[in-house]
Amino acid sequence: MKNVPDLFILSEHAELLKKLQEWDIAYHQNDAPVVDDATYDAAKRRALEIEAQYPELAHSGASTHVGAAVSDKFKSHRHSVPMLSISDVFNEGEVADWFNKLSSKELFIELKVDGVSYAARYEKGKLVRGLTRGSGVEGEDITENLKTIPDIPQVLAGKFPDVIEIRGEVYMTRADFAALNAESDKQFANPRNAAAGSLRQLNPAITATRKLSAFAYTYGEISNRDFKTQSEYFDKLESWGFKTTRHWARHAKNMDEIQQVYNDIMLIRPDIPFDIDGLVLKVNDIATQEKMGSRANSPRWEVAYKFPAARAITTLRDITIQVGRTGVLTPVAELEPINIGGVVVQRATLHNADEIARLGARIGDKVIVQRAGDVIPQIIGVAEHAPDAVDFVFPTTCPVCGGNVVQESGMVARRCINSLGCPAQLVGELEHFVGRKRFDIDGLGVKQLENFVARGWIKTPADIFTLIQNHGDEIKRIEGFGDKSVDNLNKSIESARNVDLHRMLFAIGIPEVGEVTAKILARAFGSLDAVRNAPAWKLKTIDGIGDVMADEIVSFFADEHNAAALDKLLEQIHVRNAEAPAPVADGPLAGKKIVLTGTLSKYTRDAARDILERMGATVTGSVSAKTDIVLAGADAGSKLTKAEQLGITIWNEDEFERIVANANIN
Repeated sequence: MKNVPDLFILSEHAELLKKLQEWDIAYHQNDAPVVDDATYDAAKRRALEIEAQYPELAHSGASTHVGAAVSDKFKSHRHSVPMLSISDVFNEGEVADWFNKLSSKELFIELKVDGVSYAARYEKGKLVRGLTRGSGVEGEDITENLKTIPDIPQVLAGKFPDVIEIRGEVYMTRADFAALNAESDKQFANPRNAAAGSLRQLNPAITATRKLSAFAYTYGEISNRDFKTQSEYFDKLESWGFKTTRHWARHAKNMDEIQQVYNDIMLIRPDIPFDIDGLVLKVNDIATQEKMGSRANSPRWEVAYKFPAARAITTLRDITIQVGRTGVLTPVAELEPINIGGVVVQRATLHNADEIARLGARIGDKVIVQRAGDVIPQIIGVAEHAPDAVDFVFPTTCPVCGGNVVQESGMVARRCINSLGCPAQLVGELEHFVGRKRFDIDGLGVKQLENFVARGWIKTPADIFTLIQNHGDEIKRIEGFGDKSVDNLNKSIESARNVDLHRMLFAIGIPEVGEVTAKILARAFGSLDAVRNAPAWKLKTIDGIGDVMADEIVSFFADEHNAAALDKLLEQIHVRNAEAPAPVADGPLAGKKIVLTGTLSKYTRDAARDILERMGATVTGSVSAKTDIVLAGADAGSKLTKAEQLGITIWNEDEFERIVANANIN
């Protein structure tokens, strides 16, 4: 009996293909990816899973898709031999599934360079055409641009075939990427984007000013072949004048050797001067390659063994201290720059002194860095201790104001107690205040706030709303400012004078009150005065407000300094009262208390919360015995653990999507 997909599967598959196409255009044509590698890979793997279950969907689906159509900005040419992609594998099991089917077990292992693919056609040893991968069938003509790259010879040396199409990767080293961003108005997100944007310039003179490099690793059309293995081909490439990744290449004949190469390259990854995102495992014997052939869009004789998208190993160069808005001193790891999931990471949190001791991390060690979604990168372990590593000594005085640092009994945090005189605490408080989902004032970043605080122009949040009135002319004379930027800042400040109650409550920095709690308070009380005057007992009757939180709210509004700053602020702004949402009495989740944790691949946190609330649920910020369901995405932490301990129902994203589909929620 034929396996027929239902409407939900058809809809999911169509939506995945639509997303993949949009992401491919952003990545290949616009050189501005909108999702990281992990998100892209997850979506593509899901599409392939559906196509494996329902083969009729594979026709013109993800399994036959390569790259993106060529841009109409460039002339296009058809590849004489299709320029296929490489199938990805992500763990030892998937590698073993591929390896065990091979008739020839000798592999040649290369670095998977994170750059832009090119094809350079040579006739009689002369470069006559250069193309991008494009759709895999047609590519964009970038001949003149390739000629500006020193690593791509315009004339081959030695003995060469009459016709050969050399294929490889154009890339930018991390050092050249940093230098380009330092001197350019346009800031590229990572070296791959910089290489793509530089290579696909309509004016080759611009490409020539960028420090692009290139490796060669395979071939397309060839008039005659006098080499028998991939290893020998690398020898040929180097004799013709190309650079290869030979220095890092390895041979392997079994799974243990493959995994050893993988582990070794992961360890030295930070010392490699350019970004890589995995290894390419190739059958070394080319006759076997030709016998095995290709699938619709990828060769059978090679796979890309991808590194974890959100983890990498790099060197801990130093540890510095940041002072936050509450005076907490947070150690920050200064790292050798490394690309993790499409973002160049140079700093990561070390949380506190106890965490440094637990990790055993010392300056100079190679450390494992993790990044998931939009979470701040963090060090999760030491990969290798350096013999000359240096212990970090936590400061006993504030590095910003010189105030005393204390560690309260039972607390891991160390705090500067100079709350009223520490500029770092004021800047942190103001940065929080003007941030997204709070007052959302563009043009007031950390650097601007530090400048204005240092000049004495901003001492409380209320001063922001008189900043242009009192100091506009002076600001225009500061380097980096001018009439237009001051005018834009003024418009942003003026638009922030009317603010929703929940944004106000989130912005003013009440301890324990985040975005979710601020919304709970706004809905429960309706007005700022009602929240301000609420006794602790009344706060504790509200779902989502615990004893500690209630006490912190009462203490915050009772503090004379806070009260005076708040009254001064209210002279400048208008707070819109909250309207309690109509309860969804007949919704599928009516009466359910749900907690969100981790990162969802297809929904932002706000979107997921909105959907749950439209189905009647109450979304809270902490897990308790009263919680009915925990929706856990990737990298869920302590909330998931607590839910498991309490025996609370746990949903993953797939279960959430099924509920949404059944409820017909857009």
